Amino acid sequence: MRAFLRNKKAVTGLGILVFFALMAIFAGVIDPHDPNNINFTPLAHPSSAHLLGTTPEGQDIFSQLIYSSRATLIVALVTGALISVVQLFMGVFSGYVGGWTDGVLSTITNVFLVLPGLPLLIVIVAYVQNKSVTTIIVVLTITGWAWGARVLRSQAISLRDRPFMEAARMSGEGRLRIVVFHVVPNMFGVLAANFFGAALYGVLTYTVLQYLGLGNISQLTWGSMLYEAQNDTAFLLHLWLWLLLPGICILLLGTGFGLLNFAVDEVADPRLRRNDPVRSSTRTTQTGGPGTKPQSTTTIPLVPPPPGELTPARGGT
Repeated sequence: MRAFLRNKKAVTGLGILVFFALMAIFAGVIDPHDPNNINFTPLAHPSSAHLLGTTPEGQDIFSQLIYSSRATLIVALVTGALISVVQLFMGVFSGYVGGWTDGVLSTITNVFLVLPGLPLLIVIVAYVQNKSVTTIIVVLTITGWAWGARVLRSQAISLRDRPFMEAARMSGEGRLRIVVFHVVPNMFGVLAANFFGAALYGVLTYTVLQYLGLGNISQLTWGSMLYEAQNDTAFLLHLWLWLLLPGICILLLGTGFGLLNFAVDEVADPRLRRNDPVRSSTRTTQTGGPGTKPQSTTTIPLVPPPPGELTPARGGT
């Protein structure tokens, strides 16, 4: 956690996510107007009463912008969590158990990998009658888990024959206990990165579906705001803020999830950090008076090598 909080990408991404979370939670406090109220003056210019003006139907744009963060965040976080669970089951159990289980689960994963994601998503959504948020989350989960499951499978295979795994099996631990208490904790960085990547996928894909009119347009989201702004020719009506600000919010939220994804990768893999602790630190021992050149240089690794890879001692015991 200390390494995570010292990472600039992590702090920036977490700040963006907290900002939108507070916006969603306190939407009624930030703007008490009803976003679906059509009794305001249509096409009103930005003012103290309506900070971003109103739509041609008389709806307050600022209220819509604030309240739209709720559905967007729910879809992003729940989709990320569900995709992570499916990836964990399909990838980890496939890689660790092996045998015919690995063959069946790998075949299913390969089928979903070769299917085009967005066209498949559009076809499924087009034929679904109930286009609620729950339905969209389920469809996003079905179409977005395969790539991460393949990554987790390769990680599980690399951990399967490690010495500590052999020790756990020799001590009599079962497969499920080994997976839960040994494999999964050693893959925490990959799991966290997959979660933020899946949340980013949920935000962008849900926005695309809403913008194309394939989702529930009556649900207030930033994608539905873009859809309504396009249909009502916001450009011709000079309602630039109605079209620009939802796009900026989507960009910022996607950037936040992306930064958190990169930050988790850097924290989990020391080689990706700027100050790489795997790299050796050089300590110079200086003999003589001031101004003399160093006589010897000793390289001390900050992180000891893993067990089984210790270098033999030189010059005897």
